[in-house]
Amino acid sequence: MAAAVTAQQLIEKHRPTLDQALETIRTRAYWSPHPEHPKAYGENGSLDAAAGKAAFDAAVSTRLDLGQPGTDGWVSGEVSPYGVELGVEYPHADPDVLVPAMRAALPAWRDAGAETRAVVCLEILSRISARTHEFAHAVMHTSGQAFMMAFQAGGPHAQDRGLEAVAYAYVEQTRTPDAADWSKPQGKRDPLNLRKQFTPVPRGIALLVGCNTFPTWNGYPGLFASLATGNPVLVKPHPRAVLPLALTVQVAREVLAEAGFDPNLVALAAEQPGEGLAKTLAVRPEIRIIDYTGSTSFGDWLETNARQAQVYTEKAGVNTVVIESTGDYKGMLSNLAFSLSLYSGQMCTTPQNLLIPRDGITTDQGPKSYDEVVTDLAGAVDALLGDDARANALLGALVNPEVKARLEAAAGHGEVALASREISNPEFPGAVVRSPLMVKLDGTKPDAEAVFLDECFGPVSFAVAVESAADAVELLRRTVRDKGAMTVGAYSTSQEFEHLVEEVCLEECAQLSLNLTGGVYVNQTAAFSDFHGSGGNPAANSALCDGAFVANRFRVVEVRREA
Repeated sequence: MAAAVTAQQLIEKHRPTLDQALETIRTRAYWSPHPEHPKAYGENGSLDAAAGKAAFDAAVSTRLDLGQPGTDGWVSGEVSPYGVELGVEYPHADPDVLVPAMRAALPAWRDAGAETRAVVCLEILSRISARTHEFAHAVMHTSGQAFMMAFQAGGPHAQDRGLEAVAYAYVEQTRTPDAADWSKPQGKRDPLNLRKQFTPVPRGIALLVGCNTFPTWNGYPGLFASLATGNPVLVKPHPRAVLPLALTVQVAREVLAEAGFDPNLVALAAEQPGEGLAKTLAVRPEIRIIDYTGSTSFGDWLETNARQAQVYTEKAGVNTVVIESTGDYKGMLSNLAFSLSLYSGQMCTTPQNLLIPRDGITTDQGPKSYDEVVTDLAGAVDALLGDDARANALLGALVNPEVKARLEAAAGHGEVALASREISNPEFPGAVVRSPLMVKLDGTKPDAEAVFLDECFGPVSFAVAVESAADAVELLRRTVRDKGAMTVGAYSTSQEFEHLVEEVCLEECAQLSLNLTGGVYVNQTAAFSDFHGSGGNPAANSALCDGAFVANRFRVVEVRREA
């Protein structure tokens, strides 16, 4: 068993990192304490590539015993999108035993204070960071991300989002002082004097309902926002993506125990096939916070039925790019081709609808018709993915059969401008790898609108012909207002047109990227600087990360005494 660690030791170790995070969320500058390059690991106790792969291999086909109370059996069944059976067994918990044990852990964690909770969370993140190579394989083989993306998005970028949530939690909790002396003058009489104490009080147990595609990136903000504000966290992973979050729970429990806290502040709730555990847990009275990423239908169900809880959801949206004109045609095509291809379009931020005026656009290479733009973009995707090794490194694998079915059905919706092709993966023959599909649609036809105004999650995009740039703006407005969007992109050389798009995004509350032609893409965001989602349109009711994401996870309780 590892040696105990005091709160003061953790403060001395992690306070500089916390302070830098606090400064960066204020300035919105670039900063990350978690290296993006695989070769940065292997020193100071971190696992290098070989050790990380060995640790992952050692976890496969084993039983992950977390020492949780209420374990009444074991569950397994994860199969990698790359065709590998993981065979890891996880504890199945009796909620009637586990949940009360978690509730009993709350008072001491509440009383520890905001700073201690923050540095304990940073120690958890630090130890996860040291095992980034191991976590990368776990994310890769549950999400289908290619290794490099799993390494970065599932490792340092996810850790950054977790740290960002801790920083915001600290800010909100320390906005009110711990204590204050209050004195009200009474003229010739003695003043009224009170000593007031203010304590951030957690809501209760938080339920994290994990997703299949980004178990750590989408999971860490809610997990650490709740834990840092004093709430125990029950982690219910997606049945196809248990391992990354189970390893996270394992690390968290180890750190909490070493720091002198009850490890049951963080626990795992793995489910049997078809059990529907999330629904059962979500309506328990002890569950006071829920974080969820996934389908609109279940997100709506949570918002309607889990009335006792504060529910944070990220659901479906229809991400849109408006192409009115460009001063860098080649750069635009290259940027969009990458955005459409990355992780086979299985990102909640990937563009789906490309709104292009029927009469074409102006570019630095002269006028381009609608057909030319679509053909050239299809060619850019083909060029990007022409080499199968490069294609595998960008596309990863389709995460589940439902994505494949949607892809195949989408080809029947209109004229195919870019056909999806099957790509073999020599290292993982069982992987289902498909290049993106692009379909032409007429934006003026109701039957076409019914297609492109529905989210088609996966490697599918629609090149929507609109009557004019003004019509594109109005279609963008309706899309965001009615269907939601995690991201909006636009290309224009006109300041007037940029202003029109910007005004729509301000009014409908959507995050906008303008004229991206280099190495920054519409479907990528940077922690501490960019907001993921806005919380202001139907795609999500919260943003990663802002003060609103953490402030309602606790309340301030005041105790007054006469001085």
